[in-house]
This record gives sequence, structure tokens and C-alpha cells, in this order.
Amino acid sequence: MMLFQNFSDIGLGWLPAWAVILIDFGLAIALACLVHASIYAGLRRLAQGSELFRRELVSKTRGPARLALIFLFIAPAAAVAPLSPSDEQGLRHLVLVGTILLLGWIARIVLDVWAKIHLRRFAIDSEDNLLARKHVTQTKIFLRVASVLITIVAIAAALMTFDEVRQYGVSLLASAGAAGIVAGLALQSVLKNIFAGIQLAMTQPIRIDDALIVEGEWGNVEEITSTYVVIRIWDWRRMIVPLSYFIEKPFQNWTRENAQLIGTVLIYLDHSAPVDRIRDKAREIAEASALWDGGVFNLAVTDFRERVMELRVLVSARNAPRAFDLRCEMREKLVAWIQAEIPQALPRTREELTIEPGRAGEAEHPGLAAQRRA
Repeated sequence: MMLFQNFSDIGLGWLPAWAVILIDFGLAIALACLVHASIYAGLRRLAQGSELFRRELVSKTRGPARLALIFLFIAPAAAVAPLSPSDEQGLRHLVLVGTILLLGWIARIVLDVWAKIHLRRFAIDSEDNLLARKHVTQTKIFLRVASVLITIVAIAAALMTFDEVRQYGVSLLASAGAAGIVAGLALQSVLKNIFAGIQLAMTQPIRIDDALIVEGEWGNVEEITSTYVVIRIWDWRRMIVPLSYFIEKPFQNWTRENAQLIGTVLIYLDHSAPVDRIRDKAREIAEASALWDGGVFNLAVTDFRERVMELRVLVSARNAPRAFDLRCEMREKLVAWIQAEIPQALPRTREELTIEPGRAGEAEHPGLAAQRRA
């Protein structure tokens, strides 16, 4: 119900039209903000004892709710303001466009709140985080795709409220074939990465925090966007790789099924080295280490070369960083023990010395023989 048909009813008819319009809409906005503050205070009290989703929803929708009330109060204010028919129609059209964009904003907030609540159940920083990485990867990729779709739909719906856009739409439909070919060629790489992101979310050859070897670099997946993947290299560098790379090219994923890994240590020793003693010491080092998970241990001679033989030690750990540290610890302690206990097992270079008959003294004491010749 309108309290006043126009501002002359309350004695403001002597003001210029622009001042009346400012007062009219200023009062409407102030009243909307006052109502919003009252309603929001009540909703916040009600949401304190409710589930987390409702609390987050009330907190995140504070801005959109205020804007929605402003749009709601502007509509009756426009009816009593001294506006021309064209100005009033333009204002209503502006409110309609704002409402459409506001609905898209609210949908985006609801999606973010749902994703946040969903991911709270999974701890990605745990050692056995395969399930957590799976859900985090799927949620983040689908969240970005849904956000893009919501934005496109909201903008398209807002633009379709303009008659000029609708008229252009008819002509665009006539040339949709040629325009589609041109757009497809221009956006080929972008569209390829978007579809690759959807495929990655469904098949999951990589996940957040996976340990990968890409282009000869070892690192963990730090972020998956709608077009590229950020890999955190072990020395804190960042490698940016397009999503399509993981669909088209081979790479190594060390944590595809689980985080457990087997580390390899190669040691090269003399052929006379006592393998059994070295095997016992390597097992002792593994069992004393807090990094070994007790799963896999093996030491075997894997190769013979001209001057050395190759010993391979296999030890397992719960994740890639622990496996790397365990390999380093095994090398350091095993080599230190070999140097201290069986130094003859270290690689040696052998030479054969042949002594000719009658020149044994010179061969054994070349300095004395030279003195005699002098």
C-alpha cells in the first residue's frame, strides 16, 4: 500500500524534480538497509544452533540479501517519484537486469558453501589421503565448470532482456554455422582444455597433491584450474601445465592408487664385497628408521660390470617425501658402515705388475738401480 501518491502530499512539491528523486530513492535504500539489518540479526540468532550449512549460508548471503531488498524497495519508490514514463521503464529494466545477475550471484554463493561443507569431511594433509584427494579434485573442477556456466547463463539472460540483443539473436541464428566454425577455430585450445578438465574430473588420472614426474621434474599437484595445472616442484618452483597435456602425453603418477611408495637405492661395490653382511646391515638400518613402514625390504645384486657390481636396495614408505628421505638415510648410513667395517668392499682399480727375469732389483728398487748406473 502506498502511503503517499506523490511528494506534494507531504509538502515537498516545491523541491526540484532531481532533489525529490534523490530523497525518494535515498529513503527507499535506507529503509531497505534497516529492514535487512533487522532480518539478518534475527536469522543470525536462529542459525547459531543449526547445522553448519545454514550458518555459512546466512553469513555468505548477507550482501546479496541486502541488494535484493534494495531492488524490492526501489520498485514502489519509482512509482511515486516524479519520473517520466521512459525513465520509469528504464529503471524497472535496470532492476530486472540486476535481479537476474543477483540470482546468479546467489547461486554461485550456494555452490561455494556446499563445496566448502563437502570438503570439510576430508583431510588432505593426512598420510593416507587418497579418498580426500579424489573428492577435492572432483569438487574443485566441477565447481569451476559450474561457476563458468552460471556466469554465462546469468549474463545471457540479462542481455536477452534488451530488445536489440534479441533482434541480433535472430540474425546470429542465420549465420550460426559459419560463426560456430570461426569460434571453434579461435577457441580451440581453450575449449580443448575445458573438456580436458571435465575428463580429468571424471577419470582422475591426477588429483590434488599427487606426486608426479612431468617433463623430467618431480613435484606435487598444487592446483587444478579450468585450463591448467600448477605443479609444485620439490625445490618450490611452480610448473604450469595445460590440462590437455595429461590427456595427450604420458607422465608418471607415483600416488595413483595409494600414497605408499618403494624407494630404490643403488650402490656400486667391489666384486669381493660380502653381500650377506651388507644385506643384514641394510635391513638393520631400515628397521631402525622411523621412515620405513615395514612393508618392503630387499637387497640383491642386480648387475655386474667390468670393475664393480651393482647392489639394489628396495625399501618402502608411506608417501613420496618419506620414501625420498628414507633413500637418503639408507645411502648415508650404509656407505658410512662400509667405510668403517669393510673398506676393502669399496670399488678398487686393479693392475697387474710383471717383473722381467734378471731385473727384479730394478723393478723392486728403481731408485737404487739408477744410482748404480750413475
